[in-house]
Amino acid sequence: MEKRFDHKTEEGKIYKTWEDSGYFTPENCVKDGICEKDAETFSIVLPPPNVTGELHMGHAAMLVLEDVM
Repeated sequence: MEKRFDHKTEEGKIYKTWEDSGYFTPENCVKDGICEKDAETFSIVLPPPNVTGELHMGHAAMLVLEDVM
């Protein structure tokens, strides 16, 4: 194992796997039954807080900044 993590190398491998899978092409997702052709669009205004699920002052500060902008 390398002493330093080389994210460019590792992320490149993972991204290539995703590209090769064809899942960036909506038609493939429909063909594989992962999504529906005429599915309703989904969007989320405010994503969940973070991996811990505990809100803190940093979240409040960012929300205020987003509101101001």
